[in-house]
Amino acid sequence: MLTFHNVCSVPISFRLTGIPGLESLQIWLSIPFGSMYLVAVVGNVTILAVVRVERSLHQPMYFFLCMLAAVDLVLSTSTMPKLLGIFWFGAGDIGLDACLGQMFLIHCFATVESGIFLAMAFDRYVAICNPLRHRMVLTHTVVGRLGLASLLRGILYIGPLPLMIRLRLPLYKAHVISHSYCEHMAVVALTCGDNRVNNVYGLSIGFLVLILDSVAIAASYVIIFRAVMVLATPEARLKTLGTCTSHICAILIFYVPIAVSSLIHRFGHYVPLPVHTLLANFYLLIPPILNPIVYAVRTKQIRERLLQIPRIKTKIR
Repeated sequence: MLTFHNVCSVPISFRLTGIPGLESLQIWLSIPFGSMYLVAVVGNVTILAVVRVERSLHQPMYFFLCMLAAVDLVLSTSTMPKLLGIFWFGAGDIGLDACLGQMFLIHCFATVESGIFLAMAFDRYVAICNPLRHRMVLTHTVVGRLGLASLLRGILYIGPLPLMIRLRLPLYKAHVISHSYCEHMAVVALTCGDNRVNNVYGLSIGFLVLILDSVAIAASYVIIFRAVMVLATPEARLKTLGTCTSHICAILIFYVPIAVSSLIHRFGHYVPLPVHTLLANFYLLIPPILNPIVYAVRTKQIRERLLQIPRIKTKIR
């Protein structure tokens, strides 16, 4: 649909640019992005398969890890196939409803992932501070309810975002989104009319998810560290803290990139647009890539199960 300056219209579709400013390099960029997406899919599917097969891993921490893997698959798959389509075929067109749907999936499941990290922090708190009641408190039913609560919270928080755009801001001054996916602020910036309500709501959700969840996780680890410090020997302290290392690494992998990207997007007005877009893609790719690697390296049961696979293939041959 053609648009003219200072003319607002109802769009049938939008045009995603991919990585603005790097159009000439996009075919080369598809190689690292495609490779990272492949690693993310293989890694998270492997985690799901290993936990399902290995009965000794049917514990709360690994059930939460499976939820994390499933969320990471949704996050990466909601953006990467479209981005690769733009790189390879110039397929940047996306319908209005599809754009809003993609927006919902990205922001909803990022919120869900934060909720799962919070649930995992609660699991570590109970396991270390009250180990005798761990199995009683975190039953399979409770773990399932915590996962469901994280999902419902994501839907409740993010559901209004596309609805507010659809109902309150139906007119747009441009139909080209200078981004690789339908990010909330990138879409709102194209709308005609007063978008302050959308901006305030988006900032409020970001505060609730990033700040409150991270504060709650930090508070749980303060209590955990206090409990660990009263243990009798340094060996016991290190062994106990070792059970938290994977979770702490995964938390940093998730929160640091998304916090940096959000701050640059809102306050880094002098940061080049390609950097904005690359960071926005990296925070959706880095956790799905690194989470399986961190847990595979740090978790003895998963590592041993993975090492058995080449041996089984050798025996079959």
